[in-house]
Amino acid sequence: MSTDVDQPGLRELDSRSGDGFEVTLLWSERTGSVYVSVEDSREGGSFQFAVDPAEALDAFRHPYAYGRTRGRDAVRGAEWGAAAA
Repeated sequence: MSTDVDQPGLRELDSRSGDGFEVTLLWSERTGSVYVSVEDSREGGSFQFAVDPAEALDAFRHPYAYGRTRGRDAVRGAEWGAAAA
């Protein structure tokens, strides 16, 4: 989860891993925004998306379903720094 830890002002609220996936719930001290980060070590990819704080736990538990059904814009790994700042 090095991509997320390197972002200043982001605090990890929760994380889980299994079957090659790592999902992390993050909160920005500066903006109050909440993000879900997904890393797939099997495919070598990652993405992150902002989430309404009231729906953060649901998005953390079901990041693929949540992002697709609610039309969230996912940010790929290389763009993450600018999006979280």
